[in-house]
Amino acid sequence: MDHASCKVCVTGASGYIASLLINKLLAKGYTVHATLRNLKDQSKVDFLKSFPQSQQKLVLFEANIYNSVEFEHAIKGCEFVFHVATPLIHQPESQFKDITEASLAGSKSIAMFCKKAGTVKRLIYTGSVVSASPMKEDGTGFKDVMDETCWTPLNDSLSYLYHDAYVKDYVYSKTVTEKYMLSCGNNENGGGLEVVTLLCGVVGGDTLQFFTPSSVEICISQITENAKGYKSLEFVQEFLGKIPLVHVDDVCEAHMFCMESSSINGRFLCASSYVSIQEIADHYVLHYPEFTVNQEYADGPKKDMKWGSTKLCDKGFVYKYDARMILDDCIKCARRMGDLQSPYIYIYI
Repeated sequence: MDHASCKVCVTGASGYIASLLINKLLAKGYTVHATLRNLKDQSKVDFLKSFPQSQQKLVLFEANIYNSVEFEHAIKGCEFVFHVATPLIHQPESQFKDITEASLAGSKSIAMFCKKAGTVKRLIYTGSVVSASPMKEDGTGFKDVMDETCWTPLNDSLSYLYHDAYVKDYVYSKTVTEKYMLSCGNNENGGGLEVVTLLCGVVGGDTLQFFTPSSVEICISQITENAKGYKSLEFVQEFLGKIPLVHVDDVCEAHMFCMESSSINGRFLCASSYVSIQEIADHYVLHYPEFTVNQEYADGPKKDMKWGSTKLCDKGFVYKYDARMILDDCIKCARRMGDLQSPYIYIYI
């Protein structure tokens, strides 16, 4: 592949994954069309324009999932499209009833523009492991392993697991959108476009952003006693059996691997480690004695689940970061951002 002449598009440019992906693509010589919801947000524009090679190789476009026709100009002339953006907070004044409708409509437009452009070879969608719960359809238990054959049941059988409406909306939107994206790569449905969905685990590591990413906050919630973050960690374990962890650097390398492969399509789980809440707590207790892990934040629901996915590695991808390295980089990130100061002293009776 001639990197210098290749144009790629990345949606949701200022996000945790997308910003590092853009930085890596620029470093390899690609021309990047990157989308932002608002080009008048100077802080995000300046952030992206601070990357090396951005002056020569980065073109910014204004495009919003809630007004998805805007993506056409960003996609035009590109060979590969990374659809990373996802709505997290619903815009109630929009024509959509929830983020699932908005996400699906936006993804339909992006897939349509990929085909219309006539230059796009592959569409790579950043999915989430929450769309691949190994829970049985009736919610009575788990399948033997978690792999790419697992799909989250979208029925009332899992309602008891959703601790708030936001979590349920997110799970539904990622599951419905991923199913649609995969259908776009089905030649029987008028496809012809190669489509890859990368289902990322809980993403940790450092960041190019100027704040601690929310997924990093979740990873360190046991030592910060962040109740909301820990609730999310607990949900992932109860929903998936254990917690799939993946380093943000590995996530971006996996995206580029799927782009640079001669031919690839289909569904791939993306996580290097599959651990329990207790194992995460044990790591912090052993290696970070300056912090106290309250037992309340160490006891999660215990499931004897196995990670059965090797598809990405079977294609030749190699993860560089294991669970220990991911958690250590989460600590480094939070410390650098000033979110892990000298710990408070807690007295438990």
